[in-house]
Amino acid sequence: MRDPDWIALAPALNGVAFERFQRELCRRNGARLEPLTPSGDWREDVQERAALAEAEIAYVESVRAAIAPFVADIPSDADAFLSWYERLAEKGPGQNDPLFPWLERQASFEEMKWFLEQEVSGEAGFDDLVALTQIKMPQTPKLEMARNYWDEMGRGNAQGMHGPMLTRLAGYFGVDARPERVCPESLALGNMMVALASNRRYAFHSIGALGAIEMTAPGRAIHVERGLRRLKIPGKQRQYFSLHAILDVKHSEAWNREVLRPLVAEDPRRAQAIGEGAVLRLWHGARCFERYRRHFRLQMESPREAA
Repeated sequence: MRDPDWIALAPALNGVAFERFQRELCRRNGARLEPLTPSGDWREDVQERAALAEAEIAYVESVRAAIAPFVADIPSDADAFLSWYERLAEKGPGQNDPLFPWLERQASFEEMKWFLEQEVSGEAGFDDLVALTQIKMPQTPKLEMARNYWDEMGRGNAQGMHGPMLTRLAGYFGVDARPERVCPESLALGNMMVALASNRRYAFHSIGALGAIEMTAPGRAIHVERGLRRLKIPGKQRQYFSLHAILDVKHSEAWNREVLRPLVAEDPRRAQAIGEGAVLRLWHGARCFERYRRHFRLQMESPREAA
């Protein structure tokens, strides 16, 4: 049923209210995306979904307001927009965070395990997010998103599916990523990605956010893979990060060329939404990295903090 008290917590970006809201939203998202058969009162189900949509949209809008200064100058020309977008790989929130060289060179097995618990929990399932986002998109972007999805699916080979690769690594470490064990910043990242992909009003935001993942993940994946190698984690278990350190570079180039450029060229108004979506994703990632460094008691500054 609709819970006004829970929905009222949505605008919180810090503190107890933020944590309570993100944990509750994560719980409801988990139930919402499960395939079911008809049961119970369908009217109650509709009311529950309406409450969920109201809460997550209120949260999205609160973060959009928070990042407004970072997205005030997004160009609408296709070429200029792509230049702006691609600069996010170096200048966007959370980029070049010193956490990742530390994971590569110094993190212990238990510290890497804790990091992976956060990452697994924040992983909303890139394949499902792409599938939700591509609905009714124009032909050229839709085809590239389909190719991306097919790669995520291991090109039809179960052993090559990306999601199970991460599951195998989590199983090797004995990761317990139940929401109550995970920091709320990680939950918020996954919740934001689901919100953007699930609500058609944010479809172009979702495209920008997914493209930002492909564009920025390889640099971090290289550090994590090297850290896993240093800890003598077998190659099969490292495969998720080994693959993404290489494949996402090609995915990003194709995504920017075949998805972003045609969409903005067709309708320049989409540039604002796509750019906002990218910054929403990177902003959440930066908050995660800062929280992780506090957990590890690392005395280092992120580029944003140093500025």
